[in-house]
Amino acid sequence: MDIDTYLEQTAATRSERIRWWQDARFGMFIHWGLYAQLGRHEWVMNRERIPVAEYEKLADTWKPKERPAREWAALAKQAGMKYMVMTTKHHEGFCLWDSQQTEYNAANRGPGRDLVREFVEACREFDLKIGFYYSLMDWHHPDGALCATDEAARRRFMDFTQGCVRELMSNYGKIDILWYDVSWPLPDAEAWESVKLTSIARELQPHILVNNRAKLPEDFGTPEEHVTAAEEGRAWEACMTFNGAWGYMPISPDWRPAREVLSMLQTAAAGQGNLLLNIGPAPDGSVPPEAVARLTDVGAWIDKNGEAIYGQVERAGRERVEWLPLGRWTLKGNDAYFWCTRWPGREMVLGGLRTKVNAVSFLADGTPITFEQSEDRLVLKNLPYHDPDPVTGVTVIKLECDGPLVQKLGAGCVVLE
Repeated sequence: MDIDTYLEQTAATRSERIRWWQDARFGMFIHWGLYAQLGRHEWVMNRERIPVAEYEKLADTWKPKERPAREWAALAKQAGMKYMVMTTKHHEGFCLWDSQQTEYNAANRGPGRDLVREFVEACREFDLKIGFYYSLMDWHHPDGALCATDEAARRRFMDFTQGCVRELMSNYGKIDILWYDVSWPLPDAEAWESVKLTSIARELQPHILVNNRAKLPEDFGTPEEHVTAAEEGRAWEACMTFNGAWGYMPISPDWRPAREVLSMLQTAAAGQGNLLLNIGPAPDGSVPPEAVARLTDVGAWIDKNGEAIYGQVERAGRERVEWLPLGRWTLKGNDAYFWCTRWPGREMVLGGLRTKVNAVSFLADGTPITFEQSEDRLVLKNLPYHDPDPVTGVTVIKLECDGPLVQKLGAGCVVLE
C-alpha cells in the first residue's frame, strides 16, 4: 500500500478511535530499563560510550521487585491519569517482554519474567488504557546502525523490528497506543517500511492510536519537553519529564512542583491536547518519592477540579479569550473555567466578557460566588482573602453562561464594539 492511501484509510477512522484519548487528557509515561541501575540518564550507554559487551552485563544484574507496575498504576489512578505508556524497548535494545526475536530480554535474563505482561495486567486492574513505547533506534542490535549503509543489514533489522511489533500487538490482548520513538538512522518512512510496520499493528489492533515518530504523521503529534498546541484540528500530546531525565536519576534536583504540572495540564486542555508525564522508576521498580508526593497533590486537586480538564474541552485561543494577569481559561460548551494562579484577595475583576454570565462558583466545592456584570467587567465579590487552594495555589472558578464564552479586550481602556 502506498503512503497516501494508507494515511487516507487511517484518517477515515481516526475520529472514532481517538475520542477516548481526547477525553482522557492526562497519562503516565514510564521509562524503565537497564539504565535504571546506573541512575545516570537513559542515554548513559551512548553518552558515556559504554561498550555493548560491558553494558550487556546489566541484563543479568537487574532484579526488580515483585510486580512494581501495580504501584505505578495505583499512583496513576490516584493522580487522575487515564492511561499509561511504558518503554517496552528503549534505545539500549533490551526487550522487557518474552521475545522470540532476541534472547536479550527480561524473561531470559536477570528479571526472569515478562515485565510487559505485568504492566498490562496492572493497567487492566486499575482500569487504565494501555500504551506501548517502542524505540526504533537500537544501540544493541548489530544491524541497528549498519542498516543505514548495508541493504542486507537493513533487511535483517526490518525483519527484527516488524517481528517485535507483531509480538507486542499479538501477545497481550487489546492495546490502545503504539508510541514509536527515534527513527535513527534511516532517513524516511520508505526505508523504515513504516506503512508495513504499522499496518501489522493495525491489523492486529484495529482501534490502536499511533504517534508520529516513525516518519508518518499518524494519529497525533508529540511535542517533547514543551507543552505547545498544534495547529487547530491536529491531535497532540506533550511528553514531559518530571525532573529533566526520562530514566531513573536520583541525584536530580529539578523535580517539577504540583503547581507546574497543573499549569502544563491547563495549557494542554486549553489547546485540545494531552499531557503525558513521565516517571523513571528505580531499578527495583519503586516510584521516586518526589514523584509520589507531587502526583498525590495533583490527584487531590483533579479529584475536585477534573471537570475543567476532562472531556471535550474546546480550544481556548485568542479568537475566544485573552490573557489576564491572574490566570487562564479552559472552555466547555456554555461553561468557562478560570484557573486563577495569582489570588487577588477579596475581589476579582475579569474584563472584556461579551457573554452573559448566569452563575459563578468555586469548582472545587460548588460554593457560589457573588458577582456583578456590567458591559465590560465581571466583578467577583466577597472572596476569601487568601487563596482557597494553599497546596497548589491554583483555584478554578466556574462561570455558567448564556452561551459560549467570548472575551474581547484591547490595549486601551475602552469598550470594544
